[in-house]
Amino acid sequence: MTPTKRAYQPTSVPAATRRISADDLGMLLVCLIWGMNFSVTKSAFDQLAPLPFTAIRFVVSSLLLWAILRIVEGPAKLPRGALRQLVILGVLGNTFYQLAFMLGLARTTATNSALILSTVPTVVAVFAGVIGLERITRRMRWGIALGTVGVVLVIAIRGIGFDRATFIGDLLTVAAVLCWAGYTLGLRRVPQSVSPLRVTTITTLAGTPGLVLPGLPGVLRLDWPAVNLNAWLAVGYSSIFSLVVAYLLWNRSVKAIGGTRTAIYMCLTPLVAVLGAWLLLDERPHALQGVGAIFIIVGVLLTRTGGESKELKREKQTA
Repeated sequence: MTPTKRAYQPTSVPAATRRISADDLGMLLVCLIWGMNFSVTKSAFDQLAPLPFTAIRFVVSSLLLWAILRIVEGPAKLPRGALRQLVILGVLGNTFYQLAFMLGLARTTATNSALILSTVPTVVAVFAGVIGLERITRRMRWGIALGTVGVVLVIAIRGIGFDRATFIGDLLTVAAVLCWAGYTLGLRRVPQSVSPLRVTTITTLAGTPGLVLPGLPGVLRLDWPAVNLNAWLAVGYSSIFSLVVAYLLWNRSVKAIGGTRTAIYMCLTPLVAVLGAWLLLDERPHALQGVGAIFIIVGVLLTRTGGESKELKREKQTA
């Protein structure tokens, strides 16, 4: 039996490497999408209020995901208890998170919002360690610390304004961080047999009613012909890319490598926003932002290779 095990060991290493590479590329795409989403979303608020905007984009995303799921996978029976798990996660990671994020963004600055959301990796790591879901190694702690410092350096140059005028928005964004951390770690409890596409579809469908109801009055009062093309493009971007594509990639990564090592990529989101402003708006980055970028990249690399969740280790031992 021992020679048989040794014969299979060399082939398993390249396979794992290929999976890691795919997850890395996927999360880099998520950072690119979400890095641009702050400005894209905020730019539509003069035409569409936050609640109607959110209601419309989730209806579009739900219909699109449902159609894709029917075509790609078709109907399938879920493991016992999985539907209840997914509904709860959908309400937490979509209804509660999106309401807190959108209402918070409307009441604070994009810079404040980006900085608060950059604490997600730290919150996820702390929660994962406390509940015993993942083992947070020293390398991972250093990586999270470096990434957080890097984010502060990247964002602080743009001007942080935490004051009474932004207090409510900042508080709502903190609530969004807690919701997203809970959603991310909750994904680890979903049975592995449920595909990321099915997870994303069911959680999105479950979270949509709670977003449509508060947005419905604004949708009914909306002067549809007065909404310009740029606002509809923002709806399309937020619906297709920020929700469908990014959520699919996020959910896949959490199932593959764990919550903490996925969440660390959120440190790259503000960096992408700064680079986008440099390339598209000719806003020259500050030297300290370059230092911050180095910290972020090193932090991501340290955390990404710093260990694996207890559940992943169990799965490998079982295999």
